[in-house]
Amino acid sequence: MTDFSKTRDLFDLPKGVTYLDGNSLGPLPKATPARMQKMLTEEWGHHLIGAWNACDWMALPGHLGDRIGRLIGAEAGQTVIGDTLSIKVFQALAAALKLNPTRKVILSDSGNFPSDLYMAQGLVQLLGQDYELRVVAPEEVETNITDEIAVTLITEVDYRTGRRHDMPSLTAKAHANGALAIWDLAHSAGAFAPDVAAGGADFAVGCTYKYLNAGPGAPAFIYVAPRHADHAEPALAGWLGHDAPFDFDQAYRPAPGVTRMRVGTPPVLQMAALDAALDIWDTVDMEALRARSLELTDRFIAAVESTCPDLTLATPREHAQRGSQVSFRHPQGYAIMQALIAQRVIGDFRAPDILRFGFTPLYTTDADVDHAATTLATILDQRLWDTPEFQARKAVT
Repeated sequence: MTDFSKTRDLFDLPKGVTYLDGNSLGPLPKATPARMQKMLTEEWGHHLIGAWNACDWMALPGHLGDRIGRLIGAEAGQTVIGDTLSIKVFQALAAALKLNPTRKVILSDSGNFPSDLYMAQGLVQLLGQDYELRVVAPEEVETNITDEIAVTLITEVDYRTGRRHDMPSLTAKAHANGALAIWDLAHSAGAFAPDVAAGGADFAVGCTYKYLNAGPGAPAFIYVAPRHADHAEPALAGWLGHDAPFDFDQAYRPAPGVTRMRVGTPPVLQMAALDAALDIWDTVDMEALRARSLELTDRFIAAVESTCPDLTLATPREHAQRGSQVSFRHPQGYAIMQALIAQRVIGDFRAPDILRFGFTPLYTTDADVDHAATTLATILDQRLWDTPEFQARKAVT
């Protein structure tokens, strides 16, 4: 059983701050600066280019991918790190369409993160030939999985509301109708244990800077089911996805397995930060994490609903339908969140009216939950949000 009071001590949390935004950017693990400094001075500084061999930099995307694979229920050797989440979405979509060549419809939902939809829109425009992105309400995904669909592209947890899709059920329906299933785990990995292998996912992608705490700009990951790994064709056929990159062939020949999904030079500095963060995750019992997450989110929902009647819960009450965040709606959501942040309770805002709070058992306590709810009630009761300062929109919300 994981002792979350001890994992809290592994993070550099500013004194006096209640941080409920780890679902957007995780805090700094205390071990990260030293790990990055070691990479800079002992590896890059001492070995120079020789570090690619001496320090095994070239193999890091696979090693780190396997450590993330444990957190998402992946088979060994099926997850690799690199590039950005948008790039990985594009790769997975292009490969899935090529694997299902007689169909031309991508099915997604309006709760999906816009960047995923943008990637799909761009790919559809690039392919032409009657390819289509079909977007439906989150609750209508299942009924719209028909024999027209080539691939579903679903973010497992809605980034605004925290509503969780049923991966096994939707994937099974996709397969029964001859479609493939891609899952975006940006708000799943590190929030609970999505089981991509047991859930039947064909592809899964995700980022590492949210719950996994690898820092801003940290690399993404991609999972490819074993049945597809040697057949999936990456549209972005990069040098490091080649079967023998240092043969410098003029023609692309894909590497075996998920390695073919590598594109460019791996971000070694960011991988050092991810490596340090995963040292914490290597010790975490994912069932205990999920149980604690539900305790924290239940506690916050109860506290806010009892003291803030002007807020409307946007997150499902049912545990099976909830990620590890809680969202409330209010017409003045942006200003209210700015007032909260001014009181050093940090969540974030998502248009048009969502106040969003992330709950991360590795460092969030009952006291954090209670303080956040009390502060929110005071701001609403006293209308502390109603000032020009808090109404003014910033570049990042």
